Amino acid sequence: MSIERIIPRRGINDEGKGKKFALHKLISAATTDYVWLQDDDVKLPNIESVQSQELTADLYILPLRMRVEGRSANLLERLQIAEYAAIQQLTMETAKRGHAVMCSGANLIVKRERWLESYADLHPEILSGDDMFLLESFKQRGLKIEAIDEEQVTAYVTPQPTLAALISQRMRWAGKAPKFRDKDIVRCGTIVLMANLIQMVAPAIMLIKFPVEYSLIKKRDASVSLWVALLLGIVYPYYMFICLFGGFFRREW
Repeated sequence: MSIERIIPRRGINDEGKGKKFALHKLISAATTDYVWLQDDDVKLPNIESVQSQELTADLYILPLRMRVEGRSANLLERLQIAEYAAIQQLTMETAKRGHAVMCSGANLIVKRERWLESYADLHPEILSGDDMFLLESFKQRGLKIEAIDEEQVTAYVTPQPTLAALISQRMRWAGKAPKFRDKDIVRCGTIVLMANLIQMVAPAIMLIKFPVEYSLIKKRDASVSLWVALLLGIVYPYYMFICLFGGFFRREW
């Protein structure tokens, strides 16, 4: 199966017009049936790992792992690794069940012509969100979405270096939420929002909520310790609402 790696690079192939412009330019120029969308700041899997596979879906959601290389992770990084593990496990489980609620443009395989057909749905007026808007467009169009949850197609990302950088990134993610219309995405977001709101006013709900969160984390990354996951569970509602409110008021997202 022919496939080409597509890696948009700021300042190199975006012509100062953003990632979505760069993606459109690179995907339009590709000559393969499928393109493998990846970010330039991740450790990439070998493209030969899927060259021999028969691809039939329009979009393949691929796994990501967060890790620190060459040294031990500090507490902030460990908390991010735990959060990312939960997000990724939820991403892969919902995709496998036919109700995908998340994906990341850092690691996606997509049918080239289908991506180009969905370009108008990617909200060019918003700088980021090419991945989630693409997922929503594909679902609305009834296209075939699958997950490949295998080590050989896993890409590796690194944690944000500071708390300020982490909050800024999450605000950018949260700022796109009002644009989503897909029922699975909206339902999942509402459940997460309500669960964390209830925890803020009734902390005892953690007795029910934490085992579910910890199960998601451990399924994706067994290296996450119980105490790190517990600390994340305690602070997450406050961190989440800071990111949500900040994202809604940051118009540049």
